Amino acid sequence: MAKLTKEQFIEILAPIVLRVKREGSPMFPSVRLAQNLLETGGVIHSWNNLGGIKVGSGQTNAYWHGKAVVKGTWEVVDGRSSKTKAAFRAYDSVYDFYKDLDLLLATPRYERVRRAVTPEQQADMLFACGYATDPAYPAKLKSIITQYNLKKYDALSLQQEPKPEKLKDAEHVDVEYKDKVISDGYLLNGVTWVPARALGEALGAKISWTGTHVTVNGKELESILSEATGYVQVRALAAELGLAASWDPAARIILLT
Repeated sequence: MAKLTKEQFIEILAPIVLRVKREGSPMFPSVRLAQNLLETGGVIHSWNNLGGIKVGSGQTNAYWHGKAVVKGTWEVVDGRSSKTKAAFRAYDSVYDFYKDLDLLLATPRYERVRRAVTPEQQADMLFACGYATDPAYPAKLKSIITQYNLKKYDALSLQQEPKPEKLKDAEHVDVEYKDKVISDGYLLNGVTWVPARALGEALGAKISWTGTHVTVNGKELESILSEATGYVQVRALAAELGLAASWDPAARIILLT
């Protein structure tokens, strides 16, 4: 990726951070963004590990599939800083990294991180629970939060994500594929509409627009155009890709299988 300014780095990551927070992440967006900037220096590497998560036990999950990179790092041991090398997890996407980090934070060791009621307290608890060995880690996170006004993202995470104007009366639902939230959906009168290009291309489809209809692999589908985005019925899109779309009424999500 081309070199980014710190502001561009934050701008690229913020929408993903907000989405993960709305999905139930225990991390304050301000803390998460500050951590990403501190851990990477503002670079999104191809391995997408923005928080220094090491391979650890090597147990794979829905978000980490066993890939790793060996990189130089430094640790503070007995008050002394020392350089070393370590194996770090490599991810297919930034979203996968965030979700894997949330799995780590769900363990008993990080209970105090989850229970933090302010970004400042959460920064303190990340160090107290052993996420980092640098005694200055909390102060560095707090400084970044202040310098880049990152608390505004905490406030944004509490606001309901705006719906497309032509689907403003719909219920927002998630669309899951292979145990991951892959798209937003909008349930209206028993039909769920999804952003065709974002979801279709994520699933490997060729998406185009005729001027009146979305095409999926060349086939026109019933469409709604709102704010320059074409929406199609999720079942129709799934069918064109050889998938099935089912509704989980308890979780109120669409499952693609």
